[in-house]
Amino acid sequence: MKTLRVNLPGREYDIKIEKGSLDQSGELIARIHEPCNIAIVTDSNVAPLYSNRLITSMKKYGFSPKLITIPAGEGSKSVNMLTSLYAQMLDMGLTRSDLIIALGGGVVGDLTGFCASTLLRGIPFVQIPTTLLSQVDSSVGGKVAVNLPQGKNLVGTFYQPKLVIIDPTCLETLSDRIFSDGMAEVIKYGVILDENLFNTLRTSPTRTKITEVIGDIIYRSCDLKRMVVEEDEHDTGGRMILNFGHTFGHAIEKKYNFTDYTHGEGVAAGMVMAAEYGEHSGISPHGTAQQIAEVVTAFGLPAKIDIDKTSLINAVKVDKKGEGNLVTLVLAQRIGKAILQKTKKDGIWIW
Repeated sequence: MKTLRVNLPGREYDIKIEKGSLDQSGELIARIHEPCNIAIVTDSNVAPLYSNRLITSMKKYGFSPKLITIPAGEGSKSVNMLTSLYAQMLDMGLTRSDLIIALGGGVVGDLTGFCASTLLRGIPFVQIPTTLLSQVDSSVGGKVAVNLPQGKNLVGTFYQPKLVIIDPTCLETLSDRIFSDGMAEVIKYGVILDENLFNTLRTSPTRTKITEVIGDIIYRSCDLKRMVVEEDEHDTGGRMILNFGHTFGHAIEKKYNFTDYTHGEGVAAGMVMAAEYGEHSGISPHGTAQQIAEVVTAFGLPAKIDIDKTSLINAVKVDKKGEGNLVTLVLAQRIGKAILQKTKKDGIWIW
């Protein structure tokens, strides 16, 4: 079993990566927590696939799990659903000595993590991500949040999990679209941090080919994020590079009411837009956007999504990386290296 240690003083935790590790969850969690009550939060897509296996493993090691299933989709990452989780967990008598598990993709992980961070002022939680996007990105680093009508992730905290268990076999049940959704974040890591990773994606531009090395891809992605998070846990400096493509991507998601495009699709087009902006600003070498667009397209993601200037500016105005009339954009200095640039919110559309 591959293990990555996230070294944050007082909040250290391991990322465990191995095929079949879902069935070892009880054993892995028993190493870090005494038997207790557990609230397992999952969604309506994941529950019939994996919840029984997790519950069986937890019971084997003396835990008392209760399943809470939410509707699948971005709409569940809301204040109303958060309130529902609070009520259900309190009704089951959950205490600060108990445990919460997020079993699912990014929506489940973000919502459950925020619930864990705030209920009773903090209950320990474990991430068991089941989508590629959550395995390579959202389950690691401690960002947890819910959405507001004004935008994504505008109410959130930093709350590190006690453990992350990644079973790559869970990816086998993903549709091509949801698999591609996660590939957007992998492409992002290549653009901003690892040219070799980006080149691997260029030479293995199909799901079939990338699946042959998916364990290594997950490990490398998590390791890159681990290094960034250890340097800047609370996203005040260097960690902002992980938002490459996200400022524009979140604007696209909001424009289309979080329904027409997935997060990864928004980020994919957002990365190309950011690279185009970088080229027009003289920061990114000519052709950078085209290189990214080719890889994005190869993995079934959109390189371009229509969005008008007004929608873009309105979304950027509430961007979490904003300071007054400035927003911090992440731009590719070259493939494998990104920089941060403060830009006026009303001046980002220059071409």
